[in-house]
Amino acid sequence: MQPNEKEFWFPAKKYGWGWGVPNCWQGWLVLTVYLVSLCAGTFLISKHTELFLAYTAVLSIVLIVICYFKGEKPRWRWGKD
Repeated sequence: MQPNEKEFWFPAKKYGWGWGVPNCWQGWLVLTVYLVSLCAGTFLISKHTELFLAYTAVLSIVLIVICYFKGEKPRWRWGKD
């Protein structure tokens, strides 16, 4: 890897818009923390529907922001990149 080349934690999907599975340990760590936090929230606050929905929305927004800054720039792809 060149010194100026940026390493992406989340590569772009081959088809469609968005990111695929992580390709380094940092990306896997972020995804694992997200899933564990979501499961913990399910057990701890699922009886309070509005609070659980807000919690899930905040976690998801944080994940999307991390993917945006540490992943390839999202755009529609048709598989020939």
